[in-house]
Amino acid sequence: MERRDFLKNLIIGGLALKFNLPTVSQTPSPELAVVEGDSPRAITREALKILGGISRFVRRGDRVLIKPNIGWDRTPEMAACTNPEVVAALVEMALEAGAREVIVMDHTINQPQRCYTRSGIQEAARAAGARVLYTDEKRLKRMNIKGEWLKEWEVFQDFVEVDRLINVPVAKVHSLSRVTLGLKNWLGAIGGNRNQLHQKIDQAVVDLGAFFKPALTVLDAYRVLFRNGPQGGRVSDTRLQKTVVAGIDPVAVDAYGATFFDLKPQELTFLKLAQNRGLGIFELEKVKIEKRTV
Repeated sequence: MERRDFLKNLIIGGLALKFNLPTVSQTPSPELAVVEGDSPRAITREALKILGGISRFVRRGDRVLIKPNIGWDRTPEMAACTNPEVVAALVEMALEAGAREVIVMDHTINQPQRCYTRSGIQEAARAAGARVLYTDEKRLKRMNIKGEWLKEWEVFQDFVEVDRLINVPVAKVHSLSRVTLGLKNWLGAIGGNRNQLHQKIDQAVVDLGAFFKPALTVLDAYRVLFRNGPQGGRVSDTRLQKTVVAGIDPVAVDAYGATFFDLKPQELTFLKLAQNRGLGIFELEKVKIEKRTV
């Protein structure tokens, strides 16, 4: 083995240990997979194939929780929630890898039943074999977040009682953080008065990202909400991007997602904070990226 490949294997092994993932002895897979195509399900599967397959992230017997954005009472065409086909593809792959159970859930903004139904996620996830749950305030527990700004908060226990977390945000603009991608998606795993976090939204999302530590982040950019985010309401607020971005590094995934809105990653405070915390790299020129069209 050449010295360069040896060092790459050391780095990948370190990431695997950090995120409690199975290690691989082969040449490291790309750190970021970017796939374009007409089918959300197909591009999601291809992205995971590029990263080395779902079995790199899910072990046989695991309980897996997939966390999409189901926050709004909107149809898939409005791009306020994660595309249901992306969610379904991940459920199917996790079960194919031998997961004992796959749960899909989110803490919605609008009325939960309407959000789950109108987004299409409830039907698609159940058809793929997932257990679809609504958040229950009885399952909230005040936990030590150990953040630099967010010290304690109420967390839904479902998100900390599983073996693997897969974060599946949708790419949107946001009035406070400029964009809402993977790191901000963790606000859907907590309770309490979430509006209080808007005081220091950049610090809050970084603290939450460090706390939850997903095994995998899959950004749905099939249809992006480029105007009137985060809930939109009109198809004219969206743009077909027909892309999925997937990776272990949640900061790199968000950095790439920012480019869909003509933003440079270094313009986003939360990405700089996240890199300084050691959560990942926003400098995409340092990230091994593989792009495909299917």
